[in-house]
Amino acid sequence: MSKEPDLTVSILVDNSAEEVFKAINNPREWWQGEFMGNTDVLNEEFAYRVEDVHFSKQKVITLVPNKKVVWLITDSNLTFVDVKDEWTGTKIHFDITTENGKTKLTFTHEGLVPSFQCYAACSGAWGGLIAKSLFSYITTGKGVKLF
Repeated sequence: MSKEPDLTVSILVDNSAEEVFKAINNPREWWQGEFMGNTDVLNEEFAYRVEDVHFSKQKVITLVPNKKVVWLITDSNLTFVDVKDEWTGTKIHFDITTENGKTKLTFTHEGLVPSFQCYAACSGAWGGLIAKSLFSYITTGKGVKLF
């Protein structure tokens, strides 16, 4: 049986890998919602909440300057699906590479797969957050409010 594909979104920017890395680690500027805790310190945990719709707790498990960031979701409560903790145990990856003289950011939500009830809504939200808000924050210094 083949493994379901994880959600992946990629963007290309003219900015440096260092600028992309700094932007990723400041999600308060591009991911709408309330944050509690450090988002840019290895082994630290931070919580994220959007009203009564979404709660998740992330642990920063990989932080390689200008190359890679990984957050492990240690707790979650998605009120709009039957399995409220669907995200728990999944990982959010940000991989920074170079492609044709540009900086490429590949975002992968490992474990967020099509069979998840939240996949349609979550993939649309992540697509907007990465391709619109984070892209804007990297390229203009200002994220885009999506909701």
